[in-house]
Amino acid sequence: MANVTTMGTGPTDATTPSPGAFQSLARNNSYVIPGLYDLNVEDTNWVLTSSFIIFTMQTGFGMLESGCVSVKNEVNIMMKNIIDIVLGGFTYWLFGYAMAFGRGELNNPFVALGDFLIDPGVSDPLFGPIFAAFLFQLSFSTTATTIVSGAMAERCNFKAYCIFSFFNTIVYCIPAGWVWGEHGFLKNLGVVDIAGSGPVHLIGGASAFASAAILGPRLGRYAKGTDPLPLGNPVNACMGLFVLWWGWLAFNSGSTYGVSGAKWAYAARAAVMTMMGSFGGGSFSIVYSMINNDGRMDVVDLINGILASLVSVTAGCYLYHAWEAILIGAIGSALCCFGMPLFDRMGVDDPVGASSVHGIAGIWGVLAVGFFADNPLRMDTTSGRSGLFKGGGWYMLGVQSLSALCLACWGVCSTFVLLWLINKVVPIRMDPNEELLGADLMEHRIRHTQIGISRALSALAPIQLDLDDVIDAPPIGRNPGHERCVDEIQAASQKLQQWRQAMDKFTNRADTGTIKAKASGSRHRTKSFLSKSHGNGKDNAGYDREAGSVSVKMSGAGRAEGKEAHQMSVIGSERSYQVGGTDRNNDRNFAWID
Repeated sequence: MANVTTMGTGPTDATTPSPGAFQSLARNNSYVIPGLYDLNVEDTNWVLTSSFIIFTMQTGFGMLESGCVSVKNEVNIMMKNIIDIVLGGFTYWLFGYAMAFGRGELNNPFVALGDFLIDPGVSDPLFGPIFAAFLFQLSFSTTATTIVSGAMAERCNFKAYCIFSFFNTIVYCIPAGWVWGEHGFLKNLGVVDIAGSGPVHLIGGASAFASAAILGPRLGRYAKGTDPLPLGNPVNACMGLFVLWWGWLAFNSGSTYGVSGAKWAYAARAAVMTMMGSFGGGSFSIVYSMINNDGRMDVVDLINGILASLVSVTAGCYLYHAWEAILIGAIGSALCCFGMPLFDRMGVDDPVGASSVHGIAGIWGVLAVGFFADNPLRMDTTSGRSGLFKGGGWYMLGVQSLSALCLACWGVCSTFVLLWLINKVVPIRMDPNEELLGADLMEHRIRHTQIGISRALSALAPIQLDLDDVIDAPPIGRNPGHERCVDEIQAASQKLQQWRQAMDKFTNRADTGTIKAKASGSRHRTKSFLSKSHGNGKDNAGYDREAGSVSVKMSGAGRAEGKEAHQMSVIGSERSYQVGGTDRNNDRNFAWID
């Protein structure tokens, strides 16, 4: 997010606050209102709308990450993305926003200290702009934390991750203040990062690298080399890419921080250059994957190549020409595609490639501004400077390099320290036996079928493990109530078959007795299996030799009535079964009272 002001001279400028119009407003005498809140009605509408769209990127990250891991861990990944919003968002309100953009007497070039638990009153003259700015920055903060969850997938203790998500706001908010806050030492040196290649993606990628390195590789990950593991759900991964692609347009064009004055024109340019960068990155990844895989397209290469190109153009999204954006995107894609196997050779197991996509491409995105940036007319984004290739000299490239170095070091070191402290309280690595069974089963009691869970349970059964709870977890995708009903129907069918066999024997005996009675000129009655006497079974309402079908009704006091039926209902303890059909003799109709 770049803090920009306008110097337009159009006819509507009379109703648009001039740059710094709010600077004279102050909540108290200790500080003045920063340009972060220099928003009019149109700007606020643009910022809020962009914030809503950026939040949809959480869906994209969740789908992409769940598609890249094994099925037995896909729900766990989605839960982590939810936790990132809930806990990460809560702490950003508690102290994150204050440490990045707070207004206070104790502010210093390293960290801001003010506006904790921000909640302006309705009488505050910046009531609306404060809320709009907070929501926009909140969407960035949750995105930076979510980047890390994929790198920790399939072996991170969920409880430890919740603690990490709660405090990871510190990892993001402090460097965000360096680059975008009024107090930040990098901002005051002239660093340019419009939409966050550094504070969001580089920080997220560096934190992902540190997390993956501390946790260690998944069990058996490199037992057969460093080739990528198969995706759990490639379709979900591709759908996640599309959602992220959509969100990135708001991510970059929304970072003009408004549409008043000249901002709207550069917002349009940012959206187009974002797409141009993805075209360049996608084109390179296609060629790379075809060459590297003997003419076949690898899903991960294409997805991560496109994402890396989007990361690369983010820092200077409206400072480039089209061909420059394409070139920057292609270079970012190349760095990512070559970087992913490099990390695997180092033993850093990053299931989604976040270290390359966001880390390496984020470094390139920050440096690219120093090479290719224009000086935007009517905007003070670059403080009048241009990149090295635009005749601006080495200064901008120098400060951009300093920014990349500071952010990368901070992201790695702060994450190492945070996870080390968490590990002292809660182990950050899952138990190996739990890892084999999957986080979905062990953490969320969700049991997938036909993915090896039963085999793992059988293998671990001889070990002294308490698996009773997880063994009883019902498989997902089925309705246990319906399963019980089907079991009861099958049991009833078995009983029915037994009664049919008994009736066959009984009827044969009854027919034999009748024949003998007629032969002797006498008539006698026989006892039925229901202990009721009848002649030839005809006074049994459930027996009709003339009927051509068999209809059976089983109930507390029911009898067969006529037509074929297939029905079963269970209400409380009352059971009623109806089974219809024709037996092999096609001449019996009988009733069974259960």
